[in-house]
Amino acid sequence: MKTFFTALFLLTVQFLSAQEEMHADGIFNFEENKPQKIFTAGARIRQSPQVDAQVLDSLQTNQQVLILKKEETVLKLGERVANWYKISYNKNGRNSEGYIWGGNLCTGYRNKNGYDFLLGLTKTIAKKDPQFPGEAVQQNMAAVKMMESNTVIDEVSFETGSGESLSYGNFTVESSHKLKNVEFTLKAAISGEACGIPGYDQYILFTGKKLIALPQLMSVGDADVYYHHEEFIFPNDKGGIPNAFIFKMEEMEKDEKDREKKKKASRTYLWDGTAYQLK
Repeated sequence: MKTFFTALFLLTVQFLSAQEEMHADGIFNFEENKPQKIFTAGARIRQSPQVDAQVLDSLQTNQQVLILKKEETVLKLGERVANWYKISYNKNGRNSEGYIWGGNLCTGYRNKNGYDFLLGLTKTIAKKDPQFPGEAVQQNMAAVKMMESNTVIDEVSFETGSGESLSYGNFTVESSHKLKNVEFTLKAAISGEACGIPGYDQYILFTGKKLIALPQLMSVGDADVYYHHEEFIFPNDKGGIPNAFIFKMEEMEKDEKDREKKKKASRTYLWDGTAYQLK
């Protein structure tokens, strides 16, 4: 009987460990037989899907690759968790294959006005926890790179929360919102899938050859008990004003008697065509 329970315990531990090993952030879920781009400069291509496997090659930012197969092997670096992928690519006129960690790939990319705009996760940093002085929280960082071929023209970085907020990602090109000298706006959205996990919206203005990151927006909610929502009102939106954008926040929390308590706040940022400042 003792042997039976020992075996059952070991099987349970192995099952739970396997579940943990297989968990990867949804933002790094790339489809097979679809093109993708390299985000991390000098990303290593290995002989097998293992971090200690032989390095066959390295690829630069904006190199296009083809996803051949999603491997079951998962690697965690900081707060980023991604599968390994078998890829093919053409470099210097030669077709090659190998394996790359998914965290080195773009989580979104767009082409506009002759430039490539790439979104990706860069690293995890330790940040002071405002609620618990003396303690630190692990915080992911992302970046948007503006590329001309394989040359980085400009780059902006921003926070994306913990690994729990890396379930979904979206990268879009929006209108200029009628701000002076702004040709168009990029929007990077990253969020989690569970209640209480924050999502982040990062707006980036494009002014010719310059990227301007606006203050980051955060929204979070817990069913119908609590929510916190932030947004911008631009000049082309209802209630907008010329050459300015308005930050609006609204939150609601129910008390022990199920009564709603709401809070609202707003502030205006002036835009002079090259930079913004709080009014």
